[in-house]
Amino acid sequence: ATLFAAACAGDPPRPPASEIEALLAGPDRTGAARAHDVRRKAPQLLAFIDARPGMRVLDLGAGGGYTTELLARSIGPRGHVYAQNTEYFVTNILKGRFDARMKSPAMRNVSHHVLDFDAPVPKQVAPGSLDLVTFMFTYHDTGWVGADRARMNRAVFDALKRGGHYIVADHSGRPGTGISESKTLHRVEEALVVKEVQAAGFRLIEEATFLRNPDDPRDKSVFKPAQPNDEFVLKFVKP
Repeated sequence: ATLFAAACAGDPPRPPASEIEALLAGPDRTGAARAHDVRRKAPQLLAFIDARPGMRVLDLGAGGGYTTELLARSIGPRGHVYAQNTEYFVTNILKGRFDARMKSPAMRNVSHHVLDFDAPVPKQVAPGSLDLVTFMFTYHDTGWVGADRARMNRAVFDALKRGGHYIVADHSGRPGTGISESKTLHRVEEALVVKEVQAAGFRLIEEATFLRNPDDPRDKSVFKPAQPNDEFVLKFVKP
């Protein structure tokens, strides 16, 4: 704990809740983004991620850029967000959605990088230079695409500063399922994620509960669920 506190001593001050509320209330944000805020419980999620002005952030599996844009707004013009998507996702799933979002003034401090999960860190990122890495609801996809997750997590570890955070959130799978239902149910077992990330050298320091739902049987696809999905949100640190 002492080492972690020392590593974080130079961090900028944490934005107050009022700043997060103002960010989410931005008049240029779309109705679709605001609807997503409700499902993701955006105020709690942003507070947990704790992206601060001036940070250098990597958003893995950025998808259409919902989280990327929130990060970009959080870190301000002095910071930078590197958004990663794979070629398969860009071509077959996104179909221009991220490119369209990049036209927003809020994305001026964002660069988009098409890279495999095996080697997701852009070449422009020097080792030990990132403050934060986020992987929001896409870790499970590394299963069905056959990514080398040990290599991926180690690359994230090497890119982060000492004391930097790695935030992983995903749809929870049942005990014993591992990542076997990544394509059918789009879920991953939390224990597997913790084991794999810690094997890369990280330490788990916080688990959020605001997206948990014990009433989710976790035996069906996360799309159009009968009840809110059970989702975990984990914060790891590079010691």
